[in-house]
Amino acid sequence: MSLPLLRRELRANYKMILLFTAVITLYSTVIIAMYDPKLGASLNMMAESMPELFAAFGMTNAGATMLEFIINYLYGFILVVIPMLCLLLIAGRLVVRYVDQGSMAYLLATPNTRGTIIRTQILFLVLCTLFLVIYSSGLGLIASEMLFPGELDVSHYLLVNAGLLCLHLFLGGMCFFFSSVFSEQKKAYGCAGGCLVAFLLIQMLSQVSKQLEGLRLLTPLTLFQAKELAMESSEALMMAVCLAILGVILYIAAAQIFRRRNLSL
Repeated sequence: MSLPLLRRELRANYKMILLFTAVITLYSTVIIAMYDPKLGASLNMMAESMPELFAAFGMTNAGATMLEFIINYLYGFILVVIPMLCLLLIAGRLVVRYVDQGSMAYLLATPNTRGTIIRTQILFLVLCTLFLVIYSSGLGLIASEMLFPGELDVSHYLLVNAGLLCLHLFLGGMCFFFSSVFSEQKKAYGCAGGCLVAFLLIQMLSQVSKQLEGLRLLTPLTLFQAKELAMESSEALMMAVCLAILGVILYIAAAQIFRRRNLSL
């Protein structure tokens, strides 16, 4: 690992990370503040009036508890999409950006080996993933306790966030894989972004009607089952672990590809 390179990536990306944390803060606090068990019936009536729209975003039921409310209105879409976009943009500013701009030659001219460079950039993206998930988890916990003391089931809430971390480790690994494979930034963004959009659209369509439910088998987002994790489902736990394992495999594959690439420097 190279600490100077790690600091360089932090300086280059910290503004973007702060921007996305601000967006997470805005959405999370507003939605948590909306929680009111007495309004559950009203929210359910709204969902019944536009069932396809609410179903597409995973908001089919307001829930009877604070945890159920947060899962439906935050973990069905917002805390999946916002960190996902952040990881996509950061991954595209790592390996492939250096290659595309021709600055990889200068980086390799330093005492850093290819292995050191790729390990450092993997570490940076993993740290970004950890930060985004830990921040959103801590924010939700603090906001819930401040606004509705004692309402949140903390242990199951943390279990859901562990599953969210596994999901974003996979998504980050996939974005980093494309960053390591391509030599042009636009191609890396195009492939990674295309996959993420496809996963998201398929997930949304599969939730709209029972006729399209089979589509859920075509997207890895299905492996993150927040509601089932909150109920300590062993199947949901295994799916989350599978996501984390797939993420690790993608990071390892990206590192091996980068080490063996014939870079035109």
